Amino acid sequence: MSDAPTASGRNFVYFDLETQKSAAEVGGWHNKRAMRMSIGVTFSTHRNSYRIYQESEVGELIEELQKADCVVGFNNIGFDYEVLAPYCVFDLSQVPTLDMLIDVEKVLGKRIGLDAIASETIGAGKTAVGTDALKWWKEGKLLPIAEYCCYDVKATMLVHQYGVKHGQLYFLNEKTKRRESIAVNWPA
Repeated sequence: MSDAPTASGRNFVYFDLETQKSAAEVGGWHNKRAMRMSIGVTFSTHRNSYRIYQESEVGELIEELQKADCVVGFNNIGFDYEVLAPYCVFDLSQVPTLDMLIDVEKVLGKRIGLDAIASETIGAGKTAVGTDALKWWKEGKLLPIAEYCCYDVKATMLVHQYGVKHGQLYFLNEKTKRRESIAVNWPA
């Protein structure tokens, strides 16, 4: 898989963010908007590079998402956009978005994580977990958060590109312990 701009010329912006607070710290998952962004990362196929945003740069992040031909993420509608909502006057539901988790859930009837799909589809999983990013935030360690978030964006991009090219992704079925496919139909 290449990091080069797409053949269609469309600007795909791959996106992920980490938060300052856990669900427990804000009174539950229904309060995602109170979690606050610690670090956000994008990869733009037009720019052909990553961009790391701190909370003080969240306006620039939102502007990049608004200008994308398509924002691609994993649980970005249900989580990342909710975390960003307090920073926006703009309704992020108006941004052309592919949330890969939504498509996977439609096919499987259940949610599975990016790590489970990336491990079986591209042979590389996540490098840490969200609780690590929360710990690093409390310790004032922004670099490990940025690195972790960049790796998640890279995994998201490679999984998406694989799905576009092959029309399917893979995961390990926990019940059968067998590698199974998930059909996807994503435009290039």
